[in-house]
Amino acid sequence: AADIPCAAYRSSWNNPRIEWKFQKGSSLVLFYYGGQLTEPYKNRVRFSPTTIHFNTVTREDTGKYICEVVGDGSQIAKSEVNLIVQGAAAPEPRSLLLP
Repeated sequence: AADIPCAAYRSSWNNPRIEWKFQKGSSLVLFYYGGQLTEPYKNRVRFSPTTIHFNTVTREDTGKYICEVVGDGSQIAKSEVNLIVQGAAAPEPRSLLLP
């Protein structure tokens, strides 16, 4: 599991619009947009205005997470977090055969 904070969030802003993007190399993916998590994150990520919470992470999730918050008028704030997932892949479950 992993929590990624959105340092750009301002509770004093009226009804801010929040977007999350995921950048890996030259690829940029909209992660949370228009109040919705996008695929394939929908089933394994929980959103709150200040944090996204991954139930599970894999090495594929390594990259830069960008939180953009847009308030009324021209208010805009942005924060970035680099996530690095290390370690071996989880072992496959095995059946145990008893004689």
